[in-house]
Amino acid sequence: MKLKSKLKKIDIVMVIAWTLAIISSFFVKPSLKYIDYIDFRSLGILWGLMVIIQGLRYHHVFEKIAKFLLERVNKQWQLVMVLVFMCFVGSMFITNDVALITFVPFSIMILKSCKKEQIVVPVIVLQTIAANLGSMLTPIGNPQNLYMYGLIKIDFLSFIKILLPYTLVSTVLIVISIFIFAYDKDDLDTSEVEFEIDDNVQKIKITMYFALFVIAILSVVRVVPCMAFVLTVLVVVGICEFNILFKADYILLLIFIGFFIFTGNMGQIRAIRIFLESVLKTHEFAVGIVTSQFISNVPATLMLSGFAKNYRQLLIGVNVGGLGTLIASMASLISYKAYVKEYQTGSGKFIKIFTVLNVIFLIVLGGVNVFFYGRI
Repeated sequence: MKLKSKLKKIDIVMVIAWTLAIISSFFVKPSLKYIDYIDFRSLGILWGLMVIIQGLRYHHVFEKIAKFLLERVNKQWQLVMVLVFMCFVGSMFITNDVALITFVPFSIMILKSCKKEQIVVPVIVLQTIAANLGSMLTPIGNPQNLYMYGLIKIDFLSFIKILLPYTLVSTVLIVISIFIFAYDKDDLDTSEVEFEIDDNVQKIKITMYFALFVIAILSVVRVVPCMAFVLTVLVVVGICEFNILFKADYILLLIFIGFFIFTGNMGQIRAIRIFLESVLKTHEFAVGIVTSQFISNVPATLMLSGFAKNYRQLLIGVNVGGLGTLIASMASLISYKAYVKEYQTGSGKFIKIFTVLNVIFLIVLGGVNVFFYGRI
């Protein structure tokens, strides 16, 4: 039932994207020019990354890393530090969605085993914030970054430099929050923790996926052609583990295509283009944040990028804009669903703590932008 609810939520976003695309086609007659709207390079790399990461998840690679780390902690704050920073660092490489899908249910299981359920809500909320903010550092951390990286056309290190100050401040805020919510001087009892992970490791296939991941990075930084990367993933995974090809999020790809068509058509309508450009002018950061609160930051990126002049401010805005409401980042819904699945009566408490912490982080990072750029 929960899975159906999640799919329904994702489908709604896809329906909105394609409804807007169809409506816009009444104003800009469909033609072969529509193909020029679509960023096939970003879609191809995104698809390949999703397949690779799903392959690594299938072989429990991330759970094994978590097990290795958790076996080396003996304090509550150390446990929470590991659980939260697995999401923070992991999201930089496997995207915020996958980090939360993997580590939130795992964390609930660990905290239950350690009899630490009283801190489940702040831990999951901090994991969500950590995944959304950690993912903003790299071009492959989330879908909007991958798209904007191709749009801005800068090198890998220059991209990281744009978001690095926000990531460093986020790190400090997360550490402070962990000590506020999870500090306990007593030793942690991990005697009843049982890791339900299949030890039948297929090293050859795991090595294969890591090799494909390296090729993905080379494709992102434009060393390996996108088409060569896509074909390599299709052929290698298709031969070795055909079923993994079906685990990619194809609905997300359809959402991208729908918004590409919509924004492309809007850009062809002079009055609308002039209006949106005037709204965004010198306010890309603020508009990116506000828009994300209502439609989430991935659609906001696709809608606004066609009219923004300062791509860097828009990039920062839609990443920081993942904070705030529960729908500001679709990844946040993953955590919420995982929590209410285990604690059906605790949704109000979750939303309250989630909102308060997100607003605090949002205000501080907004202040960082004022400090560096002198504007909201």
